[in-house]
Amino acid sequence: MTRRSCAIYATGIVCAHLLILGIALLVAQVFQTMIQERIKKEITLGENSRVLDGWINPPPPVYMQYFFFNVTNSEAFLAGREKAKVTQIGPYTYREYRPRENVTFLENGTKIFATNPKSFVFLRNMSSGDPEVDRVITVNIPFIAVMNELYSYSFFLRTAVSMWMGSMGIEVFMNRTVHEVLWGFKDPLLSKIHAMRPEVNENFGLMYNKNGTHEGEFVFHTGEKNYMDYGKIDTWNGISRMNWWSSNQSNMINGTDGSVFHTFLSRKELLYIFAADLCRSIHLGYVADTEVKGIPAFRFAPPSDVLAPPDENPSNAGFCVPAGDCLGKGVLKVSVCREGAPIVVSFPHFYQADERYINAIDGMNPNEEEHETYLDINPTTGVPIRACKRAQLNVILKRVPGFPKTKFLNETIFPIMYVNETATIDDESAAQMKTLLLIVTVVSNFPVIIVGLGAILLVVLIFLVCRNRQRKTTKDETAYTQVSNQAEDSPENRTNQPLRNGSYIAMSPVEAQNFHCAIRLRGPAPARSPPFAESRLTRFLEHGLSNCHMFSQNTCKLKAPTSVSGFPEALLPSPARPETHSLAF
Repeated sequence: MTRRSCAIYATGIVCAHLLILGIALLVAQVFQTMIQERIKKEITLGENSRVLDGWINPPPPVYMQYFFFNVTNSEAFLAGREKAKVTQIGPYTYREYRPRENVTFLENGTKIFATNPKSFVFLRNMSSGDPEVDRVITVNIPFIAVMNELYSYSFFLRTAVSMWMGSMGIEVFMNRTVHEVLWGFKDPLLSKIHAMRPEVNENFGLMYNKNGTHEGEFVFHTGEKNYMDYGKIDTWNGISRMNWWSSNQSNMINGTDGSVFHTFLSRKELLYIFAADLCRSIHLGYVADTEVKGIPAFRFAPPSDVLAPPDENPSNAGFCVPAGDCLGKGVLKVSVCREGAPIVVSFPHFYQADERYINAIDGMNPNEEEHETYLDINPTTGVPIRACKRAQLNVILKRVPGFPKTKFLNETIFPIMYVNETATIDDESAAQMKTLLLIVTVVSNFPVIIVGLGAILLVVLIFLVCRNRQRKTTKDETAYTQVSNQAEDSPENRTNQPLRNGSYIAMSPVEAQNFHCAIRLRGPAPARSPPFAESRLTRFLEHGLSNCHMFSQNTCKLKAPTSVSGFPEALLPSPARPETHSLAF
């Protein structure tokens, strides 16, 4: 068996084994299952987990932007001559730091306790102005809260309180700096009430006492028992179910806090997040595939039915308190968890809300790009690559008998401000993520690589087989014929034709130093060849072809002193013959 045949057989055997092995592994999904199980064990909140440090001290920077709605026609609005007109001012941007503290493992490492204090640092270069200088005209929320609290009292009491507040110069709208509205100031009305009822705080601010404080004590599942529970909230402030809403389903604490999700997400599932500032859990649905810094991600966003009324989404009936007292689409009243204040939350500019709320205020321009809340999550690891949380704070303005300043008011959801909380994975974490995903991709697709190598070898095998058959066919068609400048059948050629033995041509004696012999491919194969001539001719060619110089595609010349001893005279031409002959195959 020749080396060529061995190579063909070896290639075929290796090709067959690779194809069989690769297809078997591909069908059995051995490597996919192996890498998935490995990731499920690695991505947990266990003590030795690689992701625990990033969960405790998140590396991506978080930015909180505040936008306020400045009222430009407060007097005309209160007089009933015009609908409210507002202009958006901001953003006022703060860097948000949110490390987890008091981290403690519970129940053999299956649960973890932590608090999440948040602190804010103002960033002037990312803001449109100075919050301590810029002023905003907005609704006087302490005034509205007191008025709303007195709604169930007698008309005479409400009238007396209204006159008392009027004597202090307290109005429905107030003019304060952005910093005061945001981080707090000593309110004159609350100060008077605090003197009579010390439990009432005399300071007011939308973010008062929220810089450096946390939203509660959380207990999370680590995911050690079940990877699907990774990061899910077990209890909040010691409770696993709230008691504010009017149904058990609405009071449930579902999902995570939005910082992590379980691995290997599906496009078909709903993701649940518990938002303490909204006093409820919300769900997000798949929107589209996207990419952030070269990392593939699924975009999830709250669908329109999250804040839909019960007639559109019956599961939201429990958020109407008291039962049956429901607002329209796109808004949620959270007075039950805001000490009775008439606070309503929505998406910015009433995005996805009923048209009546949008049309009631001049200056609302909702759009998806600027006002949608979404999460871009890598489906393999469950890590949010980019997050954007947007929510708007509103108050209910309505006519209250006994307060003459409200006599021209129709019930209106009035916007105060909205927040845009964003975070994007940092470059270092993105590089680590891409490396991990590359390893996962290579390992998961290893059977495909094996099948690909087998396919390449199959192509090589086919080439070798075809080439081998072509060589055999060419060998069977070889013949040795004389090539001369004269016609083969001419009398001179026949007279001077050297004696032939079989189909071999005769060669001239080598008497000079520049003996030439040309070899060229041509002619049909002889029926058979004399053994003695074949062996000597072979020796002759082996000796002479080492000095063969190509002068055409299939022809070469021998330029070396060459001995032809051992050739019978019958094979040698006469000295009169030309010194150059061609040997054709």
